[in-house]
Amino acid sequence: MAEFDSPQELVDAAHKTHGAGYKDIDAFSPFPIEGLADAIGFHKNYVSLVVLICGIIGGLSGYLLQYYVSVISYPTNIGGRPYHSWPSFIIVTFELTILFGGVSAAIGMLVLNGLPLPYHPVFNVPAFSKATENKFFLVVSATDPRYDAVRTREFLKGLAPRSVSEVPS
Repeated sequence: MAEFDSPQELVDAAHKTHGAGYKDIDAFSPFPIEGLADAIGFHKNYVSLVVLICGIIGGLSGYLLQYYVSVISYPTNIGGRPYHSWPSFIIVTFELTILFGGVSAAIGMLVLNGLPLPYHPVFNVPAFSKATENKFFLVVSATDPRYDAVRTREFLKGLAPRSVSEVPS
């Protein structure tokens, strides 16, 4: 783990690290930094697809439930309208689409981002307590295919960080 003093140093180091072939890297900063996600090779997630699919399922379930109740299970002639009067189904269909989409967005974001994460090995490094104040950190995971303890440490030192620490498991 390398510690940097400025966001630009972190972004530059992340570009160099990703360019050197390291793929399993992560960056920590006290605030969002524009361009950092691209620098570490952050991939697109599938939360939007999950929300779309669940929204469609919610809309269909609301519509089909009303259709089943109004046409098949309990057909009632109200005001001479047909049993399948779709304009009266719009409100519940819309509400269930929004409900399923919203709930799936929250759950999908948590699951696909691996949250909540109450413990991470970087918490064991004493200097990491400054990550929420004014320091910036770049971590190369030991699970990265290019990771070698000695070579990776030397590579990180070559990025001119303030300090380099090994993250205990």
